[in-house]
Amino acid sequence: MPARRPLHIGLTGSIGMGKSETSRMFQKLGIPVYDADAAVHRLYQPGGAAVEPLGAAFPGVVKDGAVDRAELSKHVTGNHDATQKLQSIVYPLMARERAKFLADTADHDLIVFDIPLLFETKGEGNMDVVVVVSAPAHIQRERVLARPGMTAEKFEYLHSRQMPDEEKRAKAHFLVVTDKGLEHAFDQVKMIVANLRDRLKAENI
Repeated sequence: MPARRPLHIGLTGSIGMGKSETSRMFQKLGIPVYDADAAVHRLYQPGGAAVEPLGAAFPGVVKDGAVDRAELSKHVTGNHDATQKLQSIVYPLMARERAKFLADTADHDLIVFDIPLLFETKGEGNMDVVVVVSAPAHIQRERVLARPGMTAEKFEYLHSRQMPDEEKRAKAHFLVVTDKGLEHAFDQVKMIVANLRDRLKAENI
């Protein structure tokens, strides 16, 4: 067992950059991953801890026992007070999910936090290192527009809510560039993991 807590790796990247695939690569190497989106999904699905309080706070957002994210979005988009109310309910529940993950992974040397809006929510300060997943802008656009139900307008809206890729790259400790195939990306992930484990040995942690 490590003498200290695991090294916290923040994994982030804008929409369409390949972050989810990169996350799976860390998992393939045996490194636990906390998926922030998956945690929210668990809270919102039938039986999830957020269903009842959100249903009470925002009438009409619970359908078939689950939180309808599209309906919830209608309540909070552009409404500062509603957004704060949402955050006051969901953030403590997210903190509980994260605490469980930390308890379950205390004997690992490295753990990953897959957080799409890591920089936008100022979460990088909680990480020891940050890995940014990136690809050229035209590749990003092609990937996102190929998704079912995606439109150019929706892509532009989602893109506008995220920090520009070049800013994320500048803030990163490591980059994983995903425009040259899965094998190339996986090689980068393996190099990052080896680098971090070498660092831990050097620091005698």
